[in-house]
Amino acid sequence: MEALRPAAMAGTFYPGNTATLRGALAALLGEVQPCADARRPKAIIAPHAGYAYSGSVAARAYARLNAAAPAVTRVVLVGPAHRTPLRGLALPGARAFATPLGLVDVDGEAVAHAMRMGIPHDIGAHAFEHSLEVQLPFLQHALRGFTLVPLLVGLAGADEVAEILDALWGGPETLIVVSSDLSHFLPHDSAQKTDLQTAQAILALEGKLTPHQACGAYAVNGFLRIARRRALAPNLLDLHNSGETGGDPARVVGYGSFAFFEEQGNA
Repeated sequence: MEALRPAAMAGTFYPGNTATLRGALAALLGEVQPCADARRPKAIIAPHAGYAYSGSVAARAYARLNAAAPAVTRVVLVGPAHRTPLRGLALPGARAFATPLGLVDVDGEAVAHAMRMGIPHDIGAHAFEHSLEVQLPFLQHALRGFTLVPLLVGLAGADEVAEILDALWGGPETLIVVSSDLSHFLPHDSAQKTDLQTAQAILALEGKLTPHQACGAYAVNGFLRIARRRALAPNLLDLHNSGETGGDPARVVGYGSFAFFEEQGNA
């Protein structure tokens, strides 16, 4: 097992300088209007593009963690594998992830449990994957300290993903983070329609999305299956695309952020 998974996207998807990154996160989160809803999310869905494009949408989800921060000590983070063909799910084979904000320890006990369930290590799939890494600085900024269970999702059935999430669900100490962008490379108006339909499906906890609707569709579908089973209450926080944040309006990427709440005892 590797000791460390280095920061591969620092300086490209997000600032590589520690002070600049802290300032960027503070600015993105500072733009989010305070919310009167004080419930603690059990889970969030957040986008994973460069902060210049999707950071403001992601910040809407991470701003909701203020109420959860004192309780959360473990984050189960799932997202799609973009760079390496992958069947099923994969662990990183590392004991910690690095970002310019410091190290995040991988939860050894949870990883051992996932391995007993048949989840293998794939160091190569994790090495240059951005879908998990870009979430870490937000988590480091929002939470007081946590261990990480990082899971890449390739071609996988919803039941396969739901099974591992259910096994690692835990209590208030565990936050589930699903990393996914929405539609890719549609014209702005078409993307808006497609992404609205996708958001409506997520809010209905209907886990039948395709990669055309969300690049993290397989991870999202598995999460939505367990979210429905556990009767989570979904909340749409933001829905935009890269054409509205400086990208080419003829070929946009959609971004959505969502929070999910356990109604019983968490109001």
